[in-house]
Amino acid sequence: MKSFFSLTLVFILTLLLPFYLAGQTSDVDYGDVLGQRRVNTITTAVPFLLIAPDARAGALGDAGVASSPDMNSMHWNPAKYAFMEQEMGVALSYTPWLRALVPDINLSYLTGYRKLDELQTIAFSLKYFTLGDVNFTDEVGNYLGTVRPNEFALDVAYARILGDHLSGAIAARFIYSDLTQGQMAGGMETQAGVALAADVAAYYQRELNWNSPTEFAAGVNISNMGNKISYTDEINADFIPINLRTGASLTFDLDGFNVISVMMDFNKLLVPTPPIYARDENGQVIIGDDGEFVIDDGRDPNRSVVAGMLGSFADAPGGFREEINEISISTGVEYWYDRQFALRAGYFHEHQSKGNRKYFTLGVGLKYNVFGLDFAYLVPVAQRSPLENVLRFSLTFDFDAIRAEQR
Repeated sequence: MKSFFSLTLVFILTLLLPFYLAGQTSDVDYGDVLGQRRVNTITTAVPFLLIAPDARAGALGDAGVASSPDMNSMHWNPAKYAFMEQEMGVALSYTPWLRALVPDINLSYLTGYRKLDELQTIAFSLKYFTLGDVNFTDEVGNYLGTVRPNEFALDVAYARILGDHLSGAIAARFIYSDLTQGQMAGGMETQAGVALAADVAAYYQRELNWNSPTEFAAGVNISNMGNKISYTDEINADFIPINLRTGASLTFDLDGFNVISVMMDFNKLLVPTPPIYARDENGQVIIGDDGEFVIDDGRDPNRSVVAGMLGSFADAPGGFREEINEISISTGVEYWYDRQFALRAGYFHEHQSKGNRKYFTLGVGLKYNVFGLDFAYLVPVAQRSPLENVLRFSLTFDFDAIRAEQR
């Protein structure tokens, strides 16, 4: 009993770490953080790939790599599909975007899976992001037409149980991003960006020998490992958001009716950190003899995909401290009553110098025999969020329960 409470206390204190960080860094000057340097946010193409697509994880502070397996595991950790109890399921999610400004930007997400046998599972997902209607004009403001930019990613995954407590998965992804629909931009003809990517993931779960039924789980997922994407030519190609996600969770079965889970995720983009460029006395970036910007500190970001991934752990101009600041933290708590009603809460923390996204999340879940319904709501802390004042939802269908009712 003593070890049970000790380990639980340690885990809960770890869960509260982001709240401590938020309070300690709220008044930190950016220049002090980076050694007299400015904010140094990492940007990539197709950032919609990182948006939490489902309401369950969205209510858990965007934590999901080690949460219990569900139908939306493709985005967080496809290896979890191998431990799904049901034979087949489908889920549909809808997320309004920038609803406080425009009514027609949203993210839709369709996913499903099918167990082939006791060891193997296949899954798919389609993530579609529409940017609404955009009016194009020329340099003098003449109307050129209205377009509807959109992006989507189509995924397939294979998950397999590798041992009593371990599973692994690989996923392939086709990415299509059409932001201009052939319009001229900056005097250049544009085109849709296309990329191919892959995920590699693992998931571990096991029962702990404590006085009450407790399950420990851990996961890791390296996602979006793929080629650079370009909207004009290969010279201007950009990295897609290659991401390392890892984390752990504990689930406490209190009495058969009440179940509580706590979880934490850590995320780091495996792409180059922007360097600090040298500037003259007028503040203009200095161009070298080779026609490239002169780098004052950091590394050249124009690297291959493999070099960018491997070098992403040691290329920040602020050194090791800035590398640590590039890790975002997600924490979540989930309570289930009788496996039918859920309450969720979470917190997401990102350092000021890397985007300063900090927000609390809340949500509920309802589960019936055939379907489940989840809702999520976000409360920003440090700055405005595209997801504030919107209600996200996910609808899941359990085909095992449908067949059982038919029988």
